[in-house]
Amino acid sequence: MNHKDLINACQEEWEAYTKHDFVQQLSLGTLEHSSYLHYLKQDFLFLKQYARAYALAIYKARTLQEMRMALPSVQALLDSEIAHHVSYCGQWGLTESDMEAEDEDFGTVAYTRYVLDAGNSGDLTDLMVALAPCSIGYGEIGHNLINGPETVLEGNPYNSWILLYGGEEFLSGVATSTEQLDELLEEIDLNSARGKQLCNTFRVATRMEIAFWQQALDIKR
Repeated sequence: MNHKDLINACQEEWEAYTKHDFVQQLSLGTLEHSSYLHYLKQDFLFLKQYARAYALAIYKARTLQEMRMALPSVQALLDSEIAHHVSYCGQWGLTESDMEAEDEDFGTVAYTRYVLDAGNSGDLTDLMVALAPCSIGYGEIGHNLINGPETVLEGNPYNSWILLYGGEEFLSGVATSTEQLDELLEEIDLNSARGKQLCNTFRVATRMEIAFWQQALDIKR
């Protein structure tokens, strides 16, 4: 099996995630600023837990090669992605201390702890499957938005988000992590009990992504 099998096993949830109202409003520049600010703060908290999950991947690795596979993601998150997020949030009037002081919303807690629990209770493959909807999904969303005829870039206050996740550097990283995931999955039969378990893990994590978008929309109500 491979990552496409995981997506196909939860196509309805995948569509709801990658084409969520939050994403559509962001692409048009109509998203409420309060929703976007809430998303930015929660995403900072999410990224901290995401880094912990990739650090767990090193612990769960069985071989030196698998350890090496996870290390670049940890380094990129701590040295680049989170730093970029902090710098970007500064443009929206949010400091690192502001975001550190923010409480985790219920959706953020549920999602990140689900991923960490999948890794703690399972093996490296369980963990990487639970992590996969984030990277693969953002890659698909970024690609679709930057190439979408309805996407508004000029005058869109969120255009830098679209350019980041639809950019060559980010998509190249997604391609690499997806190839690594497929290597872990290649010996697993999709129709086996193990294959079905992994599909369910991916489905639940995808539903968590939907809830993460939705909590940002709900904040303005």
